[in-house]
Amino acid sequence: MVASEVRALFSVASRPEVVSLAGGMPYVTALPLDVVGDLVSDLVARRGPVALQYGSGQGDPHLREQICDVMRMEGIEANADDVVVTVGSQQALDLVTRIFIDPGDVILAEGPSYVGALGTFSAYQAKVIHIAMDDEGIVPESLAQTIYALRSAGNRIKFLYTIPTFQNPAGVTLNAVRRQQVLEICQRAGVLIVEDNPYGMLGFDGEPMRALRADSADGVVYLGSFSKTLAPGFRVGWALAPHAVRDKLVLAMESAVLSHSTFTQLAVGQYLATQPWREQIKNFRELYRERRDTMLSSLEALMPAGVTWTRPGGGFFVWATLPEGLDSKALLPRAVAERVAFVPGTGFFADGGGARQIRLSYCYPEPERIREGVRRLAGVIEQELRLRDTFGTGSPPEHIGVDTPGPDLA
Repeated sequence: MVASEVRALFSVASRPEVVSLAGGMPYVTALPLDVVGDLVSDLVARRGPVALQYGSGQGDPHLREQICDVMRMEGIEANADDVVVTVGSQQALDLVTRIFIDPGDVILAEGPSYVGALGTFSAYQAKVIHIAMDDEGIVPESLAQTIYALRSAGNRIKFLYTIPTFQNPAGVTLNAVRRQQVLEICQRAGVLIVEDNPYGMLGFDGEPMRALRADSADGVVYLGSFSKTLAPGFRVGWALAPHAVRDKLVLAMESAVLSHSTFTQLAVGQYLATQPWREQIKNFRELYRERRDTMLSSLEALMPAGVTWTRPGGGFFVWATLPEGLDSKALLPRAVAERVAFVPGTGFFADGGGARQIRLSYCYPEPERIREGVRRLAGVIEQELRLRDTFGTGSPPEHIGVDTPGPDLA
């Protein structure tokens, strides 16, 4: 496990005068906090002896049934017996990696990929190989060719890790045709898919995309979370897995934490049972849509020529590419000095890539703060371009290891 200097820098970036376009923190202020408070108080009054006691390693049975109702919105038909509740989907990711990976095993992942996943894979000494991705998600031909090349060289591929919908950090979504192609490629090759889907409900146009797991019960482990659609403070996520994998996940869960919080599970279950949670998700979608639109219009109006970016249809993030000769990691301390923060792209690659990329988050700041943050960042980039044109292109600093994020960078 490698702690990054970027992580230390964000202790400065968290100051109120700094506009942070870095952290993927949900805007929990949009929740009916008084209702949530009453719900929690009522839970303690009515079910305190149960809520404050140890629970099952697999999770509360009623909550697992409710999770199946939630997943049905993405086309998944599942049995509650195959759901394992976890401490956020991050723990589910850790447990899956623990039970599958021996040192040196290969994990396939999009390039770029979620920094928290890369940190977990690194901690278990997996070898991460990135699969090419464009504005429509994973490129199936690249996936097939990479699997063939790795197998031919004697490598042991354990699974493909993918965030197919509103990907973190790129914001892109795997289209419907490619979803079937990816499933077919992995099925033919006998490669398990780990589908991480924290943002799937937060699309800005139309109904949620059909999950990969909806079309492959045996070939996909699906990871979900209430962190983005309710609140991360509850720390409730889950894994939906084939029977044999589920049994191992329960054993790994019990060895890690004995049992997770019965209290937070029952609180989430009470919220789902008594509140219009679908309407709340719609409220989040509209709020994030406004902020996405503000981010995109500000980039269009203010960024210098040569900067490009993705246009997400949901989720939290825009993935921007800097002009040739600029390095995102070197740019960050200068940006923080101008009171704006982002996440350098190097943290989202296991192979040293991402030097020209940055992740910009629009989920947390108010729209006017987003505009101001983009204005400040554009000024920093313009200054760097002038320096580049005067002194030429320097060599980007070497990036070694995987940056391990704090929760504010998830």
